[in-house]
Amino acid sequence: MWLLFSLLTALFEAVKDVLCKKSLKTIDVYLVSGSMFIFSLPIILLILFFIEIPALSSHFWMALLVGTFLNVLATLLYIEALKHSDLSLSLPMVTFTPVFLLLTSPLIVGEFPDLIGLVGILLIVLGAYHLNIKEKQGGFWKPVKALVREKGPRYMLLVAFIWSITSNIDKVGILNSSVAFWVISTHLASALLFIPLIFFRIRRKQIMLKWSELGSLFSIGVVAALRSVFQMSAIALTLVAYVISVKRTSVIFGILFGYMVFKEKGLSERLTGAAIMLLGVFLIAWF
Repeated sequence: MWLLFSLLTALFEAVKDVLCKKSLKTIDVYLVSGSMFIFSLPIILLILFFIEIPALSSHFWMALLVGTFLNVLATLLYIEALKHSDLSLSLPMVTFTPVFLLLTSPLIVGEFPDLIGLVGILLIVLGAYHLNIKEKQGGFWKPVKALVREKGPRYMLLVAFIWSITSNIDKVGILNSSVAFWVISTHLASALLFIPLIFFRIRRKQIMLKWSELGSLFSIGVVAALRSVFQMSAIALTLVAYVISVKRTSVIFGILFGYMVFKEKGLSERLTGAAIMLLGVFLIAWF
């Protein structure tokens, strides 16, 4: 069941990305970003009635404070990346988080990957190179330059770096509470931070929302909530690393949706590149 729940997490993650990208045609980035937390809050808070509330230490509150600010920043950059580039080009960049963990984990929690972990990281880098392999005729570094030239992948790489920090903060938060309570807490805190940000954004930009646009934002929130519910259900049944690794298959779903919904090009090389990157993620998690 954990595998089924993890795959459903990946599927709803990809559906959420498609809904966000479609909404960005007419709706402001801040509103789309905040909708994932604000409109999903009622469903997320219901889970509180089914879990034990742990005793909370100062370590938990410090992790929540720092993690929330970084999480909101990463979400805004994530949605900006979806706005400016193809799903099939920007989404695979999130698999770079383990690469950046080489820098952040030893500093924050004193962890370093073994040899197989390093092989997994190498596969992630090779897969990213393959995303723009058609550019190779212009020289060895041309695919890399073409990738960096795109605003979406640049933003998503920054998201991956921030997530390499928040992954360690998440570990601190979970160790000082529980998986479910930590997910709910970060979700609630992010929603509370987004509310004033959106309020000032609406006033400054004089944004007027149509009912159809409000419906789109509500849909994003519901899908994001379902993703979180399935993710927590999967984590309750197996190791966190397994769930997050399977969740990364959302990259494959995202590339396929990008081709089917937005008619994005380069399907074969981007699918191949993403598959190589995911193999690297699985190696790191399983071994």
